[in-house]
Amino acid sequence: MQILSDWFLWAIVTMVATASFFPHLSGTLHANQVSDYGIFAIFFLYGVNLSVENLRTGLVNWRLHLLVQLSTFVLFPALFIPFRALCGPWLPADLQLGFFYLCALPSTISSSVAMTAIARGNVPAAIFNATLSSLLGVFLTPALVSLVAQTTGQAPPLAQTVTKVATLLLLPFALGQLLRPFAGKFFGRYKKYTAISDKCIILILVFAAFSDSVNAGLWTTYGPPVLALTFVCTGAILAIVLTITTTLARLLKFSTADEIVAVLCGSKKTLASGAPMAKLIFVGSTSLGPILLPIILYHQIQLFVCSVLARRYAARPELS
Repeated sequence: MQILSDWFLWAIVTMVATASFFPHLSGTLHANQVSDYGIFAIFFLYGVNLSVENLRTGLVNWRLHLLVQLSTFVLFPALFIPFRALCGPWLPADLQLGFFYLCALPSTISSSVAMTAIARGNVPAAIFNATLSSLLGVFLTPALVSLVAQTTGQAPPLAQTVTKVATLLLLPFALGQLLRPFAGKFFGRYKKYTAISDKCIILILVFAAFSDSVNAGLWTTYGPPVLALTFVCTGAILAIVLTITTTLARLLKFSTADEIVAVLCGSKKTLASGAPMAKLIFVGSTSLGPILLPIILYHQIQLFVCSVLARRYAARPELS
């Protein structure tokens, strides 16, 4: 099973555990400062590795693209309304904000495309939707978070936040795109290693966020029942979205290849962009650990569940 063999998942658990037992290491290792440079590096590498040609393929399949984007930025946030009504009384405000942050995030790129390829789905459409989702998320995620955060008293200034996120994320992305004609082949040759460096930067971000939150009393404030409820709720959100996207894809009479994109791309949420974006949106907050906790749990659950679904799709008859 992928969840047992993926080193990154276990590395996240290790970072959370290390931050829990040795939170003061973050300051000693200057983790917050390192992560600032890491955010630039992550989005520069996204830009230099992204082929614009991939975005041009499959543009006419607008119904599929619309379903995936509406699932990512409308269905997920809408689910937060009944979620807060049902679970709000048992979850602290910063964890509730973390759940909405999860719902407001864009889809993943690498795992969405990889899972679609394993499932023998429409890979060009997956590349298009995952990339479009990430670009839209730079603007939509902080805007959505600002709307909900106003009700919790943790609202960041919307215009300032969108400007900051767009500048700090799109600037290195644009720089990567500009350098792609000259450096694209070089970075492509070492893509395996740059992918590892991306994940290492995310681990530093997770470690820094949880260290600050542990120092602020994270584990003394939230007991095992709250953490267990968080885990159950993230799994429930994924199950609901998978059910809805599958049903809609079949009602719209999508081919199996397009249904795979709708299901596997429309249900994903990104930790790779979510961790650095949270650091920019919730700058200076000691609640960053609880805010990131739902997406960290969701990331692991979605990889496990979607890898099982991808293999089931892949086992279908060749002409299906």
